[in-house]
Amino acid sequence: MARQDDAPEATTPDPDPGELKEWCDALDGVLHAWGKEDGKARARTLLDALLAHARTRKVGWRPPLVSPYINTVGVEEQPAYPGNLALEARISAISRWNALAMVVRANRAQGELGGHIASYASAADLFEVGYEHFFRGPDSPEGGDLVFFQAHSAPGVYARAFLEGRISEESLGHYRQEIVASSKGVRGLSSYPHPYLMPDFWQFPTGSMGLGPLNAIYQARFIRYLENRGLKQAGERRVWGFFGDGEMDEPESTCALTLAAREKLDNCVFVINCNLQRLDGPVRGNGRVIDELEALFAGAGWNVFKCLWGSEWDALFARDHDRVLEGIFASTVDGEFQTLSANDGAFNRETFFSRSPELKALVDSLSDDDIASLRRGGHDPVKIHAAFAAATVRNGKPSVILAKTMKGYGMGAIAQGRMTTHQQKKLDKDDLLAFRDRFNLPLTDAQVSDACFYRLPTDSDELRYMLDRREALGGHLPQRRASSESLAVPDLESVAAFSLNADGKVMSTTTAFVRQLGALLKDTVVGPRIVPIVADEARTFGMANLFRQVGIYAPFGQLYKPEDDASILSYREQRDGQILEEGITEAGALSSWTAAGTSYATHGMAMLPFYIYYSMFGFQRIGDLVWAAADQRARGFLIGATSGRTTLGGEGLQHQDGSSHLLASTIPTCRAYDPSFAGELAVIVDYGMRRILTEQHDEFYYITVTNENLPQPTFVADSQEGIVRGMYRFRAGGPFERRVQLFGSGAIMSEVLKAAEELESKHHISADVWSVTSYVELARDGMRSEREWRSGKRETQDCWFTKHMRGTRGPIVAACDYVKALPELVRGYVPEGRRYITLGTDGFGRSDSRAELRRYFEVDAQSIVNASLRVTEVCEAEVQIEAKKRLADIIGMASI
Repeated sequence: MARQDDAPEATTPDPDPGELKEWCDALDGVLHAWGKEDGKARARTLLDALLAHARTRKVGWRPPLVSPYINTVGVEEQPAYPGNLALEARISAISRWNALAMVVRANRAQGELGGHIASYASAADLFEVGYEHFFRGPDSPEGGDLVFFQAHSAPGVYARAFLEGRISEESLGHYRQEIVASSKGVRGLSSYPHPYLMPDFWQFPTGSMGLGPLNAIYQARFIRYLENRGLKQAGERRVWGFFGDGEMDEPESTCALTLAAREKLDNCVFVINCNLQRLDGPVRGNGRVIDELEALFAGAGWNVFKCLWGSEWDALFARDHDRVLEGIFASTVDGEFQTLSANDGAFNRETFFSRSPELKALVDSLSDDDIASLRRGGHDPVKIHAAFAAATVRNGKPSVILAKTMKGYGMGAIAQGRMTTHQQKKLDKDDLLAFRDRFNLPLTDAQVSDACFYRLPTDSDELRYMLDRREALGGHLPQRRASSESLAVPDLESVAAFSLNADGKVMSTTTAFVRQLGALLKDTVVGPRIVPIVADEARTFGMANLFRQVGIYAPFGQLYKPEDDASILSYREQRDGQILEEGITEAGALSSWTAAGTSYATHGMAMLPFYIYYSMFGFQRIGDLVWAAADQRARGFLIGATSGRTTLGGEGLQHQDGSSHLLASTIPTCRAYDPSFAGELAVIVDYGMRRILTEQHDEFYYITVTNENLPQPTFVADSQEGIVRGMYRFRAGGPFERRVQLFGSGAIMSEVLKAAEELESKHHISADVWSVTSYVELARDGMRSEREWRSGKRETQDCWFTKHMRGTRGPIVAACDYVKALPELVRGYVPEGRRYITLGTDGFGRSDSRAELRRYFEVDAQSIVNASLRVTEVCEAEVQIEAKKRLADIIGMASI
């Protein structure tokens, strides 16, 4: 954030103007003597040297991070506009109307539907210049650009696609009415960009503000990753991100700015729509958000291009020899700018231009209407194009354009610049007529009153122009294509024999996973597509051997000799490295995982990301990003290591995970597993890869692994279906009459096995042990079965879980290393009359040994035994009571 003294201040009298003039004349002399471009370079060299000299003299000055409040690209530098401004203005005006009509009609039908008009009203020209001159479509020889559209401007994107003939009028009329539309055989339009709901249209979900900027940077980075690994040429493809100024307060919006600069992602361009307003009021009413953002991005190493004032201001700036305007701008806060935008030319003359005689004189020749027509830069295609053109020059830095706009631009007194403009969903007839007249739309009063959509005639100049421009740029956007090839997965035995044939070998499931991953990386088909991702914990998980095997990705190679160079576990960075070592940023790592997991659609190349992390720092920390990845139809594996509340031992409350599986259960495309054994893990990974790479299902897998070294059994082939469906009988109990069914999973399976042994050896209770690999899968199967039974599609509602329990007897005791709510997911599918007891780790974690933690949470072997004895005792008592009741009934009937 810029300090207050970073902001340019109003001009103050200089104590020695002659000396100042000498310095300025000297700089002008350098520029003149060396020529235009060489002069600029020479001037920069001299200023850098002067600054270095000033530092040696302890002058205490540094270049400000904030430049004057004017356009970065001057009039003399802006290129000639390459398009037809008149046609583009008409296209933009019609899109504005259709976007507005879409929201108005939806809310006339049902006032609860909502929608946004003002955001697109402020961003329309920014989008239009991009559509006509910059955004490359998927058929471009260079490949398509990736465009993150500001979510609240979605109606405008639909409106333009309607003009192009890609969205029907019926669909436009079902904005935010997806279910009703489907019942009519029409495709409805989602509220915001949602690839899951419109998989051939939207590429990136941006509705949760803040996630778009973060994901955009990592998408730009992944383009370079694919190129540096020799998998796909990047060409001139760019990532464009359109975001709001208020959105930049989200920590995710700015947390990866330095990564973009550090890796020289000059394929990344942000366009920040600075309309100065968020939902409730000004973004910085008492400050200046554009100054703040300039300082932030410049400090992070980005090119910053300000697009603040339209062409109508050029003449004023040219006449303002004393730079009075700059001084007044510098002393005007955003709250004042907003008020100015909400009022007419007369108000602006009196309130703004009367602040000094010199300023007043600048506009003496202008009428009040002329003053009202002084546009902000984000509404002038000429200025927008100049900023876009400058930002797309490759110079080793990412670029940001700070475009100043008016929220609700063109919506008149009811909405333009008003505090309530974000909530504006309905306009009355007079407001609609005023909008029509403001943008000179070819609509009758009746059509305006009915908020009719306007479609361009097929032979219109506007339609031919916009279609020709998109054809020249490589096709329509947004557009999502899921067109990657199906990949063959290696035979399970060839990559996981050590897990399948463990024969009592002692190891953790984390070790088993890393070994399987290492074997997969050697496969000639799948190996190159794997993207291993870690957030600074590779050594913790025993993955350091992969540093040499496949290398750590570093776009410029390793510029130093690592301290451990002689070690086989040396920290090896290379330009074509495969591992994404993200450092301590789970949000960044998940964004890389999303970029890789959606590569099949964004790049036409299926990749297979494995992101391994402390399970507590997954869904609980970055759940919103995971939800967005699911919306984007991401495919891949999330590996929650050191999982469970008792497996991590001394790490304590913040690190011990007891909830991730419950959180994972809320994401429809996430399939969550908690395997107990290495063989189970191998089967699940193999199954997931076949589903993702070969069958190309839009789903991802969350698998928890533990760090406890335990004897691993040999895999039994006929258990494979049960493993992937959620449960199977791992061990049959003894021949005793009394019987109990024990459920174990993940870290607690070892305690369940101990409990089973004690129940049989000491208490003569047979204990069937079931390995529950996924309560989530069991519960979903139960819900599906129940729904099909309700709808008459099946005779019984028995699911996988119920069918297997019907073939057993005795009470059921389920123990896991997660909150009890996880095993409670299947309570509704327990056969009638059976007792079901759940043991879990509810509450906060503690720092202690595994044994003490399991005793404390009552999931150790003894607690499982105690629960089994008690429930068996209760069940036996219930049987006796029921027998006595039946006997009494018989006696009673006999006495009648």
